[in-house]
Amino acid sequence: MTNQLNFISSMATRQILGDLAEPYEQRTGLRITIKAMGGVEAAQLVRAREPADIIVLAPKVMEQLEAEGYIVPGTRVGFARSGIAMAIRAGALRPRIDDEAAVKQAVLESGKICYSTGPSGDHLMHLWERWGIAGSVSQRALRAPPGVPVGTLVAQGEADLGFQQLSELLHVPGIEIIGPLPPEIQAVTVFTAGVCNTSSQPDKARALIAYLTSSEAEAAKRQHGMEPAE
Repeated sequence: MTNQLNFISSMATRQILGDLAEPYEQRTGLRITIKAMGGVEAAQLVRAREPADIIVLAPKVMEQLEAEGYIVPGTRVGFARSGIAMAIRAGALRPRIDDEAAVKQAVLESGKICYSTGPSGDHLMHLWERWGIAGSVSQRALRAPPGVPVGTLVAQGEADLGFQQLSELLHVPGIEIIGPLPPEIQAVTVFTAGVCNTSSQPDKARALIAYLTSSEAEAAKRQHGMEPAE
């Protein structure tokens, strides 16, 4: 379909892409479709040659996909910066998270702790290892299935603390976001966009990526808890 561009994206960026797609469709007459899912599943789809024009995922997997020949060389570009935040069920006792020691204490005193399969989950497990508590915490840890927001499990009472990209915790009903992790233990993921090598419209895909990374797209990124990549 020559008037359609297809995205495969992570769950973290789906709302931003959805907000930005509408005005671009009106301006260009293109139809934009977005398939959003967990990063692992998204990479599997790309490797299975799922028809797509643009891929938006975390940088590590995008580098791998380009090296494997699934991303057009030279088209990867930073899309949005996203930090990790912590959430509790609405109405629960709010722990302190103003420094590293406070976050560690909150984890130690918590019941179930929910984390994602994405980069925020990897970072959290590295923190547990560094703090020397990985063994004890693993018995209370709940990894959200791919594509399932951590916040929904916290809201349902399946976990007491939830850690995920701020953009994925925003707007989830039934939770309270305590705040971002303090700077000394924060990890920022720069989600990147690239043209898929299966695209039949690479020029249109490049033009759309240029729009997504322009100053015009900044407000939508901030609205959903992210910042421009540059």
